Amino acid sequence: MTPEQNAAYVVTQAACTMIEAMGMQAQNTLANSDGVPQPYGVFEFRALIEKYGIHHNAVCSTMEPR
Repeated sequence: MTPEQNAAYVVTQAACTMIEAMGMQAQNTLANSDGVPQPYGVFEFRALIEKYGIHHNAVCSTMEPR
């Protein structure tokens, strides 16, 4: 892929991460209003970074010229 395509890939992965995190946050808010424990904690949110490969090393390796 070109550098521009690599950058676009990272941006789309970040967008997917945010969309999923926002859904998780909404479910946590709903759980709070219902008086039940939140289904998602810090570990689940951090796992999204790994799931979508947007942690520092993954992004750096994606952006390296090939």
